[in-house]
Amino acid sequence: MSLFHRLPPDVRKSLTIEQGERVLTFAAANDGFVVATNLALHLSDGTRVPYEHIDKASWDEEGVRVLTMDGVRHFERISEPRMLPETVRERVNSTIVVNKHVSLPGRGGVRLVARRRPGGEMLGWTFVFDDGLDPEDPGLRAQAEQALEGVRRSMGV
Repeated sequence: MSLFHRLPPDVRKSLTIEQGERVLTFAAANDGFVVATNLALHLSDGTRVPYEHIDKASWDEEGVRVLTMDGVRHFERISEPRMLPETVRERVNSTIVVNKHVSLPGRGGVRLVARRRPGGEMLGWTFVFDDGLDPEDPGLRAQAEQALEGVRRSMGV
């Protein structure tokens, strides 16, 4: 198999992987390689981003932009993404148990997201408030908690 189809051994050795984690696909980036495993996206700077922590990954002609659930942004310049976009999309989507937008009284809404680790149990719920809403507002959080209880009851989760 050619180098274009195999991850170089030194790159594989440099990955911080968990037991049972295996490489699915990779692509060359400006500063190294971006590697998708069955459990996480490994960026060229050595950052490991578990799929259940990725809020959004978007691709364009420049490369990939990743936004994590805690608001951290990453960018990798990739000219030939190979199977990375499809793999990352499938792996991130597989972590989502529930993704439901709920309107809040007179204020916009909140996206309620339940995630699980690939092949694992549910990690918990995340509130993603619409733009312009203050996630630290106690009244708003109370409304979101109420909405969450309604969703949990209706979906049995």
